[in-house]
This record gives sequence, C-alpha cells and structure tokens, in this order.
Amino acid sequence: MPKYIKHKKTYKYSNEFKVKSVQLSHLYGVQVKDIAGALDIHPFMLSRWRKEYREGKIVADKRKKVLKLPREINENDRIRFLEKENVKLKTENELLKKWQRFLAERKQSAFSS
Repeated sequence: MPKYIKHKKTYKYSNEFKVKSVQLSHLYGVQVKDIAGALDIHPFMLSRWRKEYREGKIVADKRKKVLKLPREINENDRIRFLEKENVKLKTENELLKKWQRFLAERKQSAFSS
C-alpha cells in the first residue's frame, strides 16, 4: 500500500460564512452549484450546510441586531427604516462583489503559476 507524503489541506469555515452562503443559495432563481462555484466550495458541502441550517446545527450570530418592521408605523419612520435597510443591503452587495473579484484574481494567479 503506498504511503501518502502530502496531506490534503482542509479548510475551516466560520459559521457566519456558512450562514451567508446558505442565505445566498436560498435566493430565488439561484442554483446551489452557482453559489458554490462563486464561493470556491464544493456544491455538496453547500448542500450539507443547507441541511445543517434547516436542522439548527448552523445558526447566525444571535448578538447581531435584527431589524424588524413594527406593525403600526408612520410613513416617515417606514421610509427611514427602508433607507437604512437599503444602505445595509448595498454594503453587503459591495462586499460580495469584492469577494468575488478576490476569488477570480486568486484563481487567475493559480493558473498562471
């Protein structure tokens, strides 16, 4: 039986990364394999994370404040709430774009070496 000289490198992903990945994969019209490819992980791993998320094994950080829209709210407060939510979503979107560019550059440098 041959000896293995090099060990396979395993990666440890944070719960926050797993939760964000699962949330992205739940978006309408998005396939698991597309998200997995963009995040440079195997689609089976993302499917496993989705299952663990459903079972409650992977949870988001509960210390973060979750914005909820109250039932009775006046129009000005509603607009302020939606503007805050819009800024938050734009920031997350920019972060994801930067992450995707980083991964693309990393893959390109790996191919050129």
